[in-house]
Amino acid sequence: MPRFSAHLDYLFQDRPLLQRIDAAAACGFKAVEGRFPDVPAADYKAALERNNIRALGINSPMGGEGQFGLAALPGREADWDKSFAHALDYVTAIGATAVHCLAGKVDPGQRAQADKVFVENLKRAADLAAAKNIKLYIEPINPRDMPGYFLSQVEHAADIIAKVGKPNVWMQYDFYHVQIVGGDLIKRLEKHLSIIGHIQCSQVPVRGEPDGEGEINYPFVFAEVDRLGYKEWIGCEYRPRGTTESGLGWGAKYGLGGRP
Repeated sequence: MPRFSAHLDYLFQDRPLLQRIDAAAACGFKAVEGRFPDVPAADYKAALERNNIRALGINSPMGGEGQFGLAALPGREADWDKSFAHALDYVTAIGATAVHCLAGKVDPGQRAQADKVFVENLKRAADLAAAKNIKLYIEPINPRDMPGYFLSQVEHAADIIAKVGKPNVWMQYDFYHVQIVGGDLIKRLEKHLSIIGHIQCSQVPVRGEPDGEGEINYPFVFAEVDRLGYKEWIGCEYRPRGTTESGLGWGAKYGLGGRP
């Protein structure tokens, strides 16, 4: 049966960050994930411990106004190294297991150079992370939601991972983004399953709950995830139509639920 993680930057938005961890646990989630937290690591860890819930991973820092990461940006390698070290320290302090390395937005004329920068930046980061038993994720993000983001294709992500050649570098496979950029969700999942470290879900086109109100047949998709033998977590990175609790009907059969 699939295991689901609550993405704290999307779910329980009516509460401060640490209270979202409490709410996630109350609704049956056993794990959380999110962007780079804006609270001290000690406070985050305390919230995890009091709820007996685990943290899976966080994003690397955004990298400045209007940016969405640094890992593929030519000329900002030193900034990437510094920001990644900050993320690695944080994820280690809270007992999490992964850092999603945000590639950033790249001008079309810099894409060839950015490809090389991304690979080299990930190689250095992977060695640092391996020493602390931390995984790195890279995620294709659709250009409709994030114009200019360097990585949008599953196949490009697989190529980058092959070039990096480090065993702790994995793909984060978000059904929402993959459906928008090429679709064929299950065949592409199956093809790349050996390098997929984490899955995320939300409905298309409105990024709502992974239920029947959209393009993706999630009961079928989740059953296929099981059939293929995926054993890791599926992150709930969606925007609830109402409160998070009132929209958890889709997750009842997976042990999730909450008061409306």
